[in-house]
Amino acid sequence: MIEVEEREEQQPNRSTTTMNTTTKIILLVANSIFLGLGTSGGPLVMRLYFIHGGKRIWLSSFLETAGFPVMLIPLSISYIYQRLSKKTTNSIKPKLVSMKLPLFLASAIVGILTGLDDYLYAYGVSLLPVSTFSLIQASHLSFTAVFAFLLVKQNFTAYSVNSIVLLTIAAVVLALRSSGDRPHGESTGKYIVGFLMIVAAAALYGFVLPLVELVYKKTKQHVTYSLVMEIQFVMCFFATFFCIIGMIINNDFKVIAREARDYELGETRYYYVLVWSAMMWQFFFLGAIGVIFCASSLLSGIIIAVFLPVTEVLGVILYKENFEADKGVALVLSLWGFVSYFYGEFKKERKRNKNRRLNTEPPQCPSIIP
Repeated sequence: MIEVEEREEQQPNRSTTTMNTTTKIILLVANSIFLGLGTSGGPLVMRLYFIHGGKRIWLSSFLETAGFPVMLIPLSISYIYQRLSKKTTNSIKPKLVSMKLPLFLASAIVGILTGLDDYLYAYGVSLLPVSTFSLIQASHLSFTAVFAFLLVKQNFTAYSVNSIVLLTIAAVVLALRSSGDRPHGESTGKYIVGFLMIVAAAALYGFVLPLVELVYKKTKQHVTYSLVMEIQFVMCFFATFFCIIGMIINNDFKVIAREARDYELGETRYYYVLVWSAMMWQFFFLGAIGVIFCASSLLSGIIIAVFLPVTEVLGVILYKENFEADKGVALVLSLWGFVSYFYGEFKKERKRNKNRRLNTEPPQCPSIIP
């Protein structure tokens, strides 16, 4: 009888674990979609700005994080939901802002680094064609893997290593012919500067992703998805502030109206491009830190890399770029790498669940028959 009661008491815990796992999977899928949209849409819209007459690099940098006020909507919904839930259970009322000072300062530092990365990336995009974005994808994944190992002791499996190698090779295949895509009238010097800027941006963001994961691990607060959105808000605020300073020094605010009038697609569409650029990049940053929260910084880097072929295909369709055999090979390699990573994670999760079941099952006592 005692054994039956103990098993009944354990049952709710199992249900809670299952529910939490399901919620985590849903969040991971949603954030992966956000990250995919931002990874492909962000650089394409940014390049659209430069192709048709946009010249303000600091403005483009600013747009990469300027959409952060949108985060107030899900944050408000989360707060209202928690408040209603606590009222039903007579628990302590949730705080409007749950982030404490140490976490705020860490998020601010990451935000400033992100602002610097925004500038490096925008500078490179202003000088390089869409097909050359493969360079940032290739080096970004490699830097993320190295820094994830150094900062958060990310464990590598044969499948994750295979995935990194395949995705890196896929991006390098695309990069090998990037010099043939040099924009008309651009000097070799500018092309090299663009190349170096985009690789530097890759290295810096490859450091930022594991750094965010390290912040999650080291903080003394309980990390919830609501807190993750607060971290995202603070990071983007400081990144945007960093870029605003650059815009003021470069007099960008004074020339936006004139640039809009001279824009090849028209003044109205100029502002549409700016707004959509801000929205796409907000999807990117929200998805990136969300994937880190649900899984790891390495997975975040791999999703960014796997959407490289999507960006290439959209570049071909929207900007009439050539789609040659090397791009087809890169597509196959990227998909192969993505499947390899998830198959490895699937096997690792099955093994973890098996070990958990073995550890939680009560020992069988031999029955004594009088």
